[in-house]
Amino acid sequence: MNLKEVFVLAKLKSQYICQACGVSFPRWTGKCDACGTWDQIVEEKPSSSAGFFMKKSGSRLDTVDLLTPIVIPKRLMSNTQEFDRVTGGGLVPGGVVLIGGDPGIGKSTLMLQMASRLSHQTPTLYVSGEEAIDQIQSRAHRLGVAQSPLALASSTNLKDIIATIEGPQGAKLVVIDSIQTMFLDDLEASPGTVSQVRACSHELVTIAKKRNVAILIVGHVTKEGLIAGPRVLEHMVDTVLYFEGERGHHYRLLRTVKNRFGATNEIGIFQMTETGLEEVKNPSALFLSERREGVSGSSIYAGLEGTRPVLVEIQVLLSKTAYGMPRRTTVGWDLSRLAMILAVLEARCGLNFANYDVYLNIAGGLKITDPSSDLSIVAALVSAYFDIPLDPKAIFLGEIGLSGEVRMVPHMDVRLKEADKLGFTCAFIPDMRSLTKQIHLESMTLNPVDMVKKLVTDMANQRKNQTTEEILGE
Repeated sequence: MNLKEVFVLAKLKSQYICQACGVSFPRWTGKCDACGTWDQIVEEKPSSSAGFFMKKSGSRLDTVDLLTPIVIPKRLMSNTQEFDRVTGGGLVPGGVVLIGGDPGIGKSTLMLQMASRLSHQTPTLYVSGEEAIDQIQSRAHRLGVAQSPLALASSTNLKDIIATIEGPQGAKLVVIDSIQTMFLDDLEASPGTVSQVRACSHELVTIAKKRNVAILIVGHVTKEGLIAGPRVLEHMVDTVLYFEGERGHHYRLLRTVKNRFGATNEIGIFQMTETGLEEVKNPSALFLSERREGVSGSSIYAGLEGTRPVLVEIQVLLSKTAYGMPRRTTVGWDLSRLAMILAVLEARCGLNFANYDVYLNIAGGLKITDPSSDLSIVAALVSAYFDIPLDPKAIFLGEIGLSGEVRMVPHMDVRLKEADKLGFTCAFIPDMRSLTKQIHLESMTLNPVDMVKKLVTDMANQRKNQTTEEILGE
């Protein structure tokens, strides 16, 4: 080490980095000014090697034009339709996939099953930094994949893992479980810190592009539901998947958040059983299988997750509030959007929800962010308000504006055809006469709704007629 390198090292100081957002500070402080978290700032010392500070001038790059012929690599197919769907048609050689999820949700089970199936096509390495070899073998026997030609390893030293990948029997598919347990000797920070996660991810991405190896990286999530570590981690990888679901629920959703090789917002649905995860090929029938007809506050929404149409049940319960401030609770839907819908119903339709606690649930554990579900939410709310069951063969689809109008939604034909295929005979949709004429349905009638007040008035009249019939019947 020459005198110049010694001088550079002498000028280097420890940095204090927030483990929640990755922002660095010159000195320790209790609260991060960037993200507002407490007790997340940790001291991280610089590397003892200063070689990368003394880099020589770079060399010229070899460039090509857009018409240069390229060889498109063949994707690795797991023969599991739900997994191949969310990855865009299979894993791309040289691509890096990050899978995040809550602890105990089934990430390791999913990775072991997919790695076992892919190991029959290509050399596959499964590296666990959280479990011993005998624990992985025990899970493999329980899942029925113990006969797969899958290479197992238990290590947290990333240099040893990279040396194994680059060895004579190197793998073409690698699973890292998990990135928060890996470390590099060059850094003095402990595993799981921002510096270690960033450096280890950079090394894995580099080896994936250099050796044309597909890498699956498992990452833990924070209490806010985001992947733990720096946000730059999601920018470095090619695909980001989230494994979602409730622990007490049998169903799991694998959702695509980012994909450089396919569509985003795709979902794959699995069912957790005693022998592992089983794919669900018809999610609409699954979500509607336990639906009870003749119950008020229940409506059917024809959603679209990526390119897949999915029909789900929306449930609403109204109860007299016991306090001055009524409660608003949602599961699987945006709470602020519910407040907006309630304001529209009160201001434009004259309904009063001030004396009711409102509980809204998306049955099946699915999370909906599409505003096209507004009309279905309105139908469920009005049904619960007047205590009138909706038509069990009807679906509701449309976005609600602040003036009470029902707006158009994209991909109407795909949604309606899925509902028609499942036996629904009626659809309440926005007034789209120019578009709906081009949609050919077998047995479904389309009822255009231009204003929310029209739907509320029809249900109010239905309530009055039912009351009169009950009086006459008595």
